Amino acid sequence: MSSLPPIVLVHGIRLSHAEWTAETAQLREHGYRVDAVDLPGHGSRRGQPFTLDGAIEVITRSIDAHGEPALLVGHSLGGYLALAAAARHPDLLAGLVVTGSTAIPSKIFAAPFLGGYHALNRLPNRGDTASQIAMRLTAPPPAARAIIDNGIATEVIPDVVRDIVAFDPLAAARSYPGPTWYINGRHDHFRIHERRFLRASRDNGRAAELRIVPGAGHYLPLTHAAVFTTHLEGIAAGIRG
Repeated sequence: MSSLPPIVLVHGIRLSHAEWTAETAQLREHGYRVDAVDLPGHGSRRGQPFTLDGAIEVITRSIDAHGEPALLVGHSLGGYLALAAAARHPDLLAGLVVTGSTAIPSKIFAAPFLGGYHALNRLPNRGDTASQIAMRLTAPPPAARAIIDNGIATEVIPDVVRDIVAFDPLAAARSYPGPTWYINGRHDHFRIHERRFLRASRDNGRAAELRIVPGAGHYLPLTHAAVFTTHLEGIAAGIRG
């Protein structure tokens, strides 16, 4: 068993394992075993139906493949799914990192996603060109190219919204007994309930920490990959330290 825990990375809505291009390169260079999954309906699993249960199965299979507890890291949609997986299978985790996933899902929460889905579907090629342009404007070129090459899965939005709106992430946060870190960009609109998540994770004296990255927004792992990876390395080293 390595002195460093394996790290499993879970991407955001419409993206793929390619979201973590910069993080996986830096972590592997520094000796970490890393797996960035593709969720159902995304990346190599595009065309598969998205369900919460199916996503949790993908995540837990990835951890199981390492044969020991992992540091589970999720961004945006991936953060909610990481919370869900942690609550169901706490024995599989050495720790949990959630980023850009501290807004409580609701119908109001869902409206912009569904509105964006319908707007993109009215564009030529269902908005794929627009999505690619937006990604090139958001992410550094290597990550943007990798994400585009692996596909941007706009078609999954309704199924994702259906299952995430029905999910209670605060209950999951209370249920997971292990250490939890919330890392948000200062300008992320998904910070809105971060203190409630932190309190939920600290119930009964459990360890939880909130970290804010200056200058970053919702796409923190893409726009500030080196900073984010440094946080992950410090957390992982502390778990085994």
